Amino acid sequence: MKKRTHPARAALAAALGLTAAAAAQAAGYPDKPITVVVPYSAGGGADNAARIIAQGMAETSGQSVVIENKGGASGSIGAAYVARANPDGYTVLYDASAFAINPALRKLPYDAKKDFIPVSQAVSVPNILVAAPGSAFGSLSDFIKAAKDQPNHYTYASYGPGSLAQMAAELLKKDTGIKAIHVPYKGGAPAIVDVMGGQVDVYFANAASSLNYVTGGKLKALAVSSSRRMPELPDVPTVAESGVKNFDVVEWNGFFLPAGAPPEVVTRLQDVVQKALARPETREKLGKLGLTPVGSSAADFARFVDEEQTRWAEVVKANNIQVN
Repeated sequence: MKKRTHPARAALAAALGLTAAAAAQAAGYPDKPITVVVPYSAGGGADNAARIIAQGMAETSGQSVVIENKGGASGSIGAAYVARANPDGYTVLYDASAFAINPALRKLPYDAKKDFIPVSQAVSVPNILVAAPGSAFGSLSDFIKAAKDQPNHYTYASYGPGSLAQMAAELLKKDTGIKAIHVPYKGGAPAIVDVMGGQVDVYFANAASSLNYVTGGKLKALAVSSSRRMPELPDVPTVAESGVKNFDVVEWNGFFLPAGAPPEVVTRLQDVVQKALARPETREKLGKLGLTPVGSSAADFARFVDEEQTRWAEVVKANNIQVN
């Protein structure tokens, strides 16, 4: 007589089999190249940092790490692409502060809280308020005075609507009472080009994409957005030191996986990122861009992202910031 299998037991056995298979797959992770999606243009701050860290990840994991740029809509196009990707750990999002700002500003094709798993904060970096070398502004105070004398005459760039560059400028406008015109770009690289050429007056540029231009004399630094001066620019005052009290805006970059990624893969990728950021070569290269390596745990990064989303939602509401 043929022995029957109870349906519930069969389902349980199948589930256990799948769990065991997933665990086995995760144990060997990574065993093929990893694609890191940077949702911004090549040559920008996030892209520069991602490429340095990717090289370290390849060294520590033994697998190739490929950077793929999918810019547009302040990072949301690339983020949406990763949200729909196979959650096997081989398609990774490397995003910036805009990830936490976007939900407060625009309708997104994904849920920033539910569709991603934070893996590790990679770096933190202040923004540098820059102008063209030949600009008449010698300091932030000069720009504020000129903007007050001629409201809506001067312009400020950003690497996209809702980016931290715009948010920092909007906070500056609120705190000083000035009025200036926002000129958004599809990424940091084209914004820097137009600021260098004098087509736009100022720009809160990510240090990773602008520090070399500042030290090379191709951009003039008026102030830095963090609460402390940058060691690489000891003579450049902070915005707060320039008379705007309590101003403190710092950008961050971090790694995310699509929701559904196995916990073992999340932990393994976290370890790969942390080991990459611990390499002296990686830290030295990031330091030359003004970036501070972080390498947080997945749990700590998840808490941090949640706090950032709450913070910027409050700022957007309080300042009535809108994306056209």
